[in-house]
Amino acid sequence: MWAAVASVVRVTPLPYDTVIAAESARCAAALASADPAAQVPACPEWSAADLAYHLAEVQDFWSRVVASAPAEPSDDVVTRPPDDELVAFLRTCTTALLDALAVHEPGDACWSWSPVGGDIAWVLRRQAHEALIHRVDAEQAAGVPLTEPAADLAADGVAEMLEVMVSGLPAWATFTPEGAQVRLVATDVDRAWTVALGRFTGTSPTSGNTYDEDCAELVADAPDDATGEVRGTAWDLDLWLWGRGPAGVLATSGDAAVADRLRAIIVESSQ
Repeated sequence: MWAAVASVVRVTPLPYDTVIAAESARCAAALASADPAAQVPACPEWSAADLAYHLAEVQDFWSRVVASAPAEPSDDVVTRPPDDELVAFLRTCTTALLDALAVHEPGDACWSWSPVGGDIAWVLRRQAHEALIHRVDAEQAAGVPLTEPAADLAADGVAEMLEVMVSGLPAWATFTPEGAQVRLVATDVDRAWTVALGRFTGTSPTSGNTYDEDCAELVADAPDDATGEVRGTAWDLDLWLWGRGPAGVLATSGDAAVADRLRAIIVESSQ
């Protein structure tokens, strides 16, 4: 028997504050060179200017969350500056986020929307990968070559996507596996992950909404004979999971439909 991983995040010890700083700076530099009206390939409804505001807004929100930790955040929304001021605004928001994080220890309690969150370490990791993936968006919008991160950071990106953005249900929800499993293998690092596919059901006690949806959960102690397998470098896997890179560079075996199903679940869960 296997067990779903619902409440434990395996955080690789990486210098996430340094990643936030470096990836945000790369993102801002790419956006400064891009036409503000340029389309973001992975998010065609966004322009480069929209992307700059999005990352700035996210970083502004989390700087305020961290500054008020462990209290819940306010619902304030930062006003969008004119397009020609957005890159500078992004850089200001990055500095504010890093300053807020710098006065906390990773184990300090902090609000999070995720059932696997709850401390500054979670915020550091989430914001590092937020900056990384939007830096990819910025470079693609600007039409410049992608900057490839270190393999351990890319592998942590795969893990963070599966542990945080895909897995982890609220206490009132139930995951019912259907037998299909997808195994992801990073060929350049010694890491692999298995995800079980099934149904997410339950009724939210706050909204009263009832759910019965396709779902995936990371699996602990999974057998090696998964329904389907996807192999590639950690970076190619990370880009594919986030919809920023093609599936064609990956090697698939077994039932390819389960990999497509996983991607569809990710699209829904990471909006």
